[in-house]
Amino acid sequence: MQLTLVQGLLLFIVGAICQFDQQTEAFYWFRPMVASFFTGIILGNVELGVTCGAVTELAYLGMTNVGGTVPPDPLFAGIMTVVLAYTTGKTPETALGLSYPFALLAQGIGILFKTVYSFVPHKLDKYAAEADVKHFNGLIWGVTIFEAVFCGFVIFLCTYALQAPIQAFVNSFPTWVTHGLEIAGGVLPAVGLAMLLLSTLKPETYPYLFIGFIMATFLKMPNVLPVAIVGAALAAIDYRYQKRFDECGTAAIDDGGDSDGI
Repeated sequence: MQLTLVQGLLLFIVGAICQFDQQTEAFYWFRPMVASFFTGIILGNVELGVTCGAVTELAYLGMTNVGGTVPPDPLFAGIMTVVLAYTTGKTPETALGLSYPFALLAQGIGILFKTVYSFVPHKLDKYAAEADVKHFNGLIWGVTIFEAVFCGFVIFLCTYALQAPIQAFVNSFPTWVTHGLEIAGGVLPAVGLAMLLLSTLKPETYPYLFIGFIMATFLKMPNVLPVAIVGAALAAIDYRYQKRFDECGTAAIDDGGDSDGI
């Protein structure tokens, strides 16, 4: 399957908007699940977009910025997984493995922009000291929009302008390489989920993990919606309990302060 110019331009717009959102972290449209869904709509295959988005999202769940580190870009991975699966006819798992170089490309672009933009904080300090709100806001929006448009242009190149050589390169892979990428694509979601659990799993959350594991593994359900509903209910119960506990603790401290005279 070949992408048309209109589809390439629409992917440029989606890529720029999602990249802008990635910098502001306002709506989380840059996550693979959302970006792949938009890509599926543009390509006329929503089912493929959702499937690729789910696989890619699981693979990139635990990849977050820590300190100065920049992980492979989830936005490029989400879009390119759908595009590669659409243009080459490969499975979503294989396309996920093929999309990793593009995620690394976007990672390098992000590092480049962060290096070039090292002058921005100093200029903002100067504008803030001078109470120059106009130039302060203009610089912030200017560098953010420029990076978003640039990344959108790179996505346009990768998805439309260079689709013929990329497709020919992928189709030239021998069967054992394609099979290996498919296996790697199947393993990556498990790795992403393990990385997420490594950073978020705590002793107080073990019971919720076991409840979800039992429901998803041993109970026969048509889909994961019941598990999600139970998870939301448990989260609401925990929130209400924690809120009441904090209120009781605050009231106890206040009463103790009055009695102690401190």
